[in-house]
Amino acid sequence: MPLDPVIAARLVRDAGGLVAAVVQQHDTGEVLMVAWMDDEALHRTLTTGRVWFWSRSRGEYWRKGDTSGNVQWVRSVSLDCDGDALLVQVDQVGPACHTGSRTCFEAGGPLDAVVGEPS
Repeated sequence: MPLDPVIAARLVRDAGGLVAAVVQQHDTGEVLMVAWMDDEALHRTLTTGRVWFWSRSRGEYWRKGDTSGNVQWVRSVSLDCDGDALLVQVDQVGPACHTGSRTCFEAGGPLDAVVGEPS
């Protein structure tokens, strides 16, 4: 069964047919990772209770946690105002990053930035 046509019509995909998916811990707001979904990955995510992605490097679908055991249980999925990004709120079991870090943003570390005053 394909992605609901009403949802599909709202998506703005890149040239490869993909939409960025920001994954966030549902109860803390912690951003865990960013990955990519196509229509099929989104359909699987919306209908199975587990998060699916499209791997650009491997050219295949992958369900978070199948090999690591670090499962992401879907709590909600939202589309941004432009239709080009998804917010997937999850209950993360174990680390989210393939490096073993809780988030994929721990390994990369902060970048120096000038912090300005809020306007």
